[in-house]
Amino acid sequence: MKRLGLLRHAKSEEHQPSGRDFDRGLNAKGRRAAAAMGRSVARIQPPFDRVVASAAMRAQETIDIVLDAMGRSAPVDRVDDKALYLADPGQLIDSAAAHGGDADTLLLVAHNPGLEQLVLQLVPADPADELRAIAERKFPTGAFALIELDIADWSELPGATGRLIALTLPRDLDPALGPEYAG
Repeated sequence: MKRLGLLRHAKSEEHQPSGRDFDRGLNAKGRRAAAAMGRSVARIQPPFDRVVASAAMRAQETIDIVLDAMGRSAPVDRVDDKALYLADPGQLIDSAAAHGGDADTLLLVAHNPGLEQLVLQLVPADPADELRAIAERKFPTGAFALIELDIADWSELPGATGRLIALTLPRDLDPALGPEYAG
């Protein structure tokens, strides 16, 4: 059994002087949301065996803040993957399969719409699944999903399905973050 965490980068700046979307960092609400999410993730899931993060600045800043808030005391096995920048579900799966190795738990830090689509692809529709229904409505910036998969190796991820065992939205942790974080 494997556990796949999916973390969408937190709220970013509107514009970057370079004009490149890739270079946008987090705004103040994004930094606050990332810290709250890190504390929440630490209660849900022990440290991930491996983290694979988009190389975009906002994803890098998000995972740095999240890991600090989780109370990391040991080095984290981390890969920064340029292919995760605006990746679709297939590219996200490919990255997990390529970088998952022997990790039992893997966290992907990336962007929408790919992350939201991946949650919906990996977790079968079920009218009784309230968490999936929330993910269908919105997977806002800073959101975290944890999926349990009945696979022995990350190479089995293509075509696999799992159970959404946790879904946390920043607004659930800090209502002051504003409506853009609502589910």
